[in-house]
Amino acid sequence: MLKSGDVVLTKVQFTDTFEIKTRPTLVLFEEFDNVVVAGITSNKDMKGVSITKKDGAIKDSVIKLNYIFTISKQMIEKVLFHLPKEKKQEVFNELVKRLKILSI
Repeated sequence: MLKSGDVVLTKVQFTDTFEIKTRPTLVLFEEFDNVVVAGITSNKDMKGVSITKKDGAIKDSVIKLNYIFTISKQMIEKVLFHLPKEKKQEVFNELVKRLKILSI
């Protein structure tokens, strides 16, 4: 079973093309074999939460919180590593900050 904070290797269809590539993503949560993930990029110029080799990444990268989508559990090839507790908290805080615009 997948856990929030797992970084997984998955097949991703890009929004600007029909091409499907294998990329790392961060599991936010799983429900009924649907997995909500955030994309990860090695382009450090992108905005998001940075992750480093110290966190478990193969190379320094960015969790793109503006690129959240749902995939089938069958699209996941393997779990790469699990984010440290502090980094999971940073992701949570950033998501809450972005979602506060929904509050009344």
